[in-house]
Amino acid sequence: MSTCRRHPAGPRPDPGLLARCRDLPTSILSDSMERAGGMRGLHWVPGGRWPRVAGPALTVRTRPGDNLVVHRALDLAAPGDVLVVDAGGVLERAILGEIMGRYAVTRGIAALVVDGAVRDAEGLAAGPIPVFALGINHLGPYKDGPGEVHGPVQAGGAVVRSGDVVVGDADGLVVVPHERAAQVVALGEQRLAAEEQMFAAIDAGTLDRSWVLATLTEELVAGDGPR
Repeated sequence: MSTCRRHPAGPRPDPGLLARCRDLPTSILSDSMERAGGMRGLHWVPGGRWPRVAGPALTVRTRPGDNLVVHRALDLAAPGDVLVVDAGGVLERAILGEIMGRYAVTRGIAALVVDGAVRDAEGLAAGPIPVFALGINHLGPYKDGPGEVHGPVQAGGAVVRSGDVVVGDADGLVVVPHERAAQVVALGEQRLAAEEQMFAAIDAGTLDRSWVLATLTEELVAGDGPR
């Protein structure tokens, strides 16, 4: 019999804060964290088209190519969780597919994130919840364990802890540490308002571009002349 180490679950974010996260693009949120916190390489499965999602991380670490503890995590999920699976970035076997995707919907999970491969891409893409992965592989997983639930993991090069806020959209995923979430969201809202002002200036033809030459030292190169 294999072992699943089960850590205490992390904090639950304020629902109002999560709603504000859903109004902010991942690009704005990562800019609001010194352009850090992004998961590299994890994107919607091909064909997926979903609205922006935000929720507390339900973290899982599993042996690459094995999904036994992922099944356990699904049974432990609370509504609104974003399941984040650290499968070591290995693409040789899928960690989950359409069956687990459909079960995740019944558990109220907001999104599935796999630092590894998934399968049944068409079925997952047609489902109601976003699925993010590093890749696709039809080869199925083993179910031997071991693994951990609610412990710290990495996904796409980012550290994710249970209860951190995970936000995902068409650009990818960003992880907002739970203790910084309110500060980051407030700064993000300011940045979004500033961007909207820039869009308006672009449309009106009044955008100030003087900063470009103010930042550069430009050297003009003489041409060789006619030949």
